[in-house]
Amino acid sequence: MTVTIFGSAIADIVFRLPRLPGPGETLLGAAGAPLAGGKGLNQAIAAARDGADARFVGCVGRDEHGDLLRMALIAAGVNVAGLRGVDRASGLACVCVDAEGQNQIAVSPGANLQARAAQLPELRDDSILLLQMEVPPEENARAIARARAAGARVLLNLAPAAAMDRAALGGVDLLILNEGEAAWLGRQLGRTGDAAALNEVLGIGVAVTEGARGASVATRAGLIQVPAFAVGVVDSTGAGDAWCGVLAAAFHLGMPMELAVRRANAAGALACTRPGAAPAMPDSAAIDALMGLD
Repeated sequence: MTVTIFGSAIADIVFRLPRLPGPGETLLGAAGAPLAGGKGLNQAIAAARDGADARFVGCVGRDEHGDLLRMALIAAGVNVAGLRGVDRASGLACVCVDAEGQNQIAVSPGANLQARAAQLPELRDDSILLLQMEVPPEENARAIARARAAGARVLLNLAPAAAMDRAALGGVDLLILNEGEAAWLGRQLGRTGDAAALNEVLGIGVAVTEGARGASVATRAGLIQVPAFAVGVVDSTGAGDAWCGVLAAAFHLGMPMELAVRRANAAGALACTRPGAAPAMPDSAAIDALMGLD
């Protein structure tokens, strides 16, 4: 069984600021060297560090940022056979982080806009496909169709929130959103943005991450609510990606839903305790320790 992540790879420039800037405001702060990031890359690294056989499929530029992103994946043990170099600048993000660990992020997708579902390797009925929304939505729709034809399990992280073809959404096994994304989707559908309401209207599994309250998951089996782990927050960047990647890894390892969500909650919490995105993805030993399994 493999976890295939089709998505984005983005170099992050992180600015440390006393607070987040308002409209039209300039603040002075400190910026570090570029770090590996992007929702797809982060989730692939999170899955690999928690023991999954992870494959990343996407695009980077033939530039120094592309080299950084490729090497970060390789260092984490992610299979990069599906990572294509293209003649376009690699994706780049400006990440502003305040003293409380909250963030604002602006992204230039760059090479990620050339990611194509046709790059995907063969999927099987024991495969898991994990998607996000930093590549063209129509390519995600094609990837979902390929996965359904193969009998693979499909997880879609609707982040950042963007419109998806309703028929394509119907092919997703589990839709993953944070509270803001869930509220946005609820407004589009004329419903409230909680997991149960979205599950009812869409007819697919829905997971909503709820920060310090944990996560709610609604499926045909009913609604479960799994509490969060309390930690000191340094930087919340990448917490949702850690959650998604480790959830996929837990499914890959055959865990039932509630245990998988508890493990994902632990991973998301741990990602908040370290700066950066990909560098903050925890490994299985750290997750086990927080869960009291060591």
